[in-house]
Amino acid sequence: MYVAVKGGEKAIDNAHCLMAEERRGDTNIPEMTVSQILQQMRLAVDRVMSEGSLYDPALAALAIKQSRGDLVEAVFLLRAYRTTLPRFGISNPIDTSAMHVRRRISATFKDIPGGQILGPTFDYTHRLLDFTLAAESEPRPVQTDIPDEAPMPRVMDILSAEGLLEQKETDGEANVGDITRDPVTFPAERDIRLQNLARGDEGFLLALGYSSQRGFGDSHPFAGEIRMGDVAVSMTPEELGFEIEIGDITISECEMVTSFTGSKTELPKFTRGYGLSFGYCERKVMAMALVDRSLQTRELGGDIVAPSQDEEFVLSHSDNVEAQGFVQHLKLPHYVDFQADLIMMRSMREEILKQTKADKKEAA
Repeated sequence: MYVAVKGGEKAIDNAHCLMAEERRGDTNIPEMTVSQILQQMRLAVDRVMSEGSLYDPALAALAIKQSRGDLVEAVFLLRAYRTTLPRFGISNPIDTSAMHVRRRISATFKDIPGGQILGPTFDYTHRLLDFTLAAESEPRPVQTDIPDEAPMPRVMDILSAEGLLEQKETDGEANVGDITRDPVTFPAERDIRLQNLARGDEGFLLALGYSSQRGFGDSHPFAGEIRMGDVAVSMTPEELGFEIEIGDITISECEMVTSFTGSKTELPKFTRGYGLSFGYCERKVMAMALVDRSLQTRELGGDIVAPSQDEEFVLSHSDNVEAQGFVQHLKLPHYVDFQADLIMMRSMREEILKQTKADKKEAA
């Protein structure tokens, strides 16, 4: 504990009590429950799960309540809790092509196998405040078309069939890195980069993705496919030796396609950026896909000229837990450090003024 004066521990305890009082608010108003946050603030819950790298909606809702709605603080709480959990196994790669789709659109082809499914989205709202929500009355039930549960093929398969899309050679037996156990080193392979981006701060990635579109990275992509839905998670326990399904999770996935004019050894083709996150985090996966494509510049033989292409810059600054820690540590007492700077500053000024006075006297 960093205590600079006597009585610091008591002051901290009182600060905790004040925080609890502020969090509760007016006691004449019913307290918001974790269930209400989980059901009615699901996008906030999904963001906390994604950046907290732990899929547990109830715990994410609890973290939001505890943090008074500060999502970065909620991510910190969830990430800290995650470190206490035992790791009893590793799941198999999820098959997003078998997703039970709730939303699925493409900006590259109008007619796609399985059709466009708008799903729940803000895209077509007028962005006008809906004052009927202030009445807190129960909304009318909305009739929606239930999408066909049959697996929907990927839109990018259309380009792959023509040989127009880059093909990543993957080794099914290759070891995938784990940034929760090993620190990131540079240069970083794409598996490490994607892990880092998946739990990176949405705002930071959004700014970088936006910068790449505005000319700081020369990226002019098309949204090949964006989908959201439920996928099965499975694992293969050593004692059983065969795959078992352990549950379903909601995920968002995005593939961006960008033209590549080719080189001396490669024909022109489309390259892709990829984004995936827990929950319904469409803006996050779109930004992630943009940045993922920018970070492939080195591998595609391009020059690193923009921040979004610099993997050390991107990966070292995308984590909001680390970023807020380093920024907020400035609130801690730095009395000794500042006094050293203050003494040095006074000494420098005194020497300069003394020299200036001597120069004037000599000139006279």
